[in-house]
Amino acid sequence: MKTILVTGGAGFIGGHVVRSFVAAGGYRVVNVDALTYAADQRLLEPLKESGRYLFEKLDIRERDAVSALYARHSPDAIVHLAAESHVDRSIENPLLFVETNVLGTANLLVGALSYCATLDKAKRAQFRFLHVSTDEVFGSLGDGGFFHERTPYDPSSPYSASKAASDHMVRAWGHTYGLPVLVTNCSNNYGPAQFPEKLIPLMILKAWKGEPLPVYGRGENVRDWLHVTDHAFALRAVLERGRPGQTYCIGGRSERRNIEIVETICDMLDAKIGRLASGPRRRLITFVTDRPGHDLRYAIDSSRAEKEIGWRPTLSIEDGLRATVDWYLANEAWWSPLVARQNSLDRRGLKVRHG
Repeated sequence: MKTILVTGGAGFIGGHVVRSFVAAGGYRVVNVDALTYAADQRLLEPLKESGRYLFEKLDIRERDAVSALYARHSPDAIVHLAAESHVDRSIENPLLFVETNVLGTANLLVGALSYCATLDKAKRAQFRFLHVSTDEVFGSLGDGGFFHERTPYDPSSPYSASKAASDHMVRAWGHTYGLPVLVTNCSNNYGPAQFPEKLIPLMILKAWKGEPLPVYGRGENVRDWLHVTDHAFALRAVLERGRPGQTYCIGGRSERRNIEIVETICDMLDAKIGRLASGPRRRLITFVTDRPGHDLRYAIDSSRAEKEIGWRPTLSIEDGLRATVDWYLANEAWWSPLVARQNSLDRRGLKVRHG
């Protein structure tokens, strides 16, 4: 039985990763999360019955607490997802992203290195530190081409800059100290139980309510969409079969313009629950001022992951989006308290903090 520490396990992607490892068997999972605004444990509660799931409330910015965590649980691997992750919020409060994403990652690396020094040779060789990052560190693509593991970094937002810094530190700990690290860079995730500030859940809920649908610019920005369950399977495959020191790009091979995503959500809701009295939901689309530094296009080449670890996405954007719309329609009891917690379904990122 291997012990896996999953940081950020009460978040959207982290929650799916925790459930994936518990369901796989052979793993004892310790969920380490500070329980910030986007965290939610309700869907994880049933895992306690397995006897292989524990929760630790901990802020990775606290170095001593992180060090004690390793000693307490003697992990075989770290899957590091804990991060501030919303670009819009990073524009409003960039220092929080530096503190959590950069300094928090450094604390985990320092703790991992000290912990590995206490292990015997065999266990030290089997230890893994898997750092989960984003394709946003690569900046913006033009009309053609794809991000891959050798793409130069060119972050555009405080969020992506903080993730780029954490990626570099993880690799540095691997090169300098020999820590067995792995890095993944994924495309945009979507699916059940995503906090309703991100594009897809935000548009589903606002369209359901018949509210205006604010789309940045003209909606021409392109994203490669990856269903969160496919991502969770990819991360388990990287941990189990990835080569230490390597980076793996994880994409959904599902590029769509933002306006196409919003229009599809409108059409799906019209078909499932009927049009509004005022007509089709596409009429709710409202173009708003673009956010600062908005990258035009992201797209990932996942060839290395497909060849080396035998992973590829299974869900098309059409099937995944349809299932996601159905999930939100059926789970108002889950998302309603979260909407109330953030006080609105407004888009963020237009209030720039100067100091």
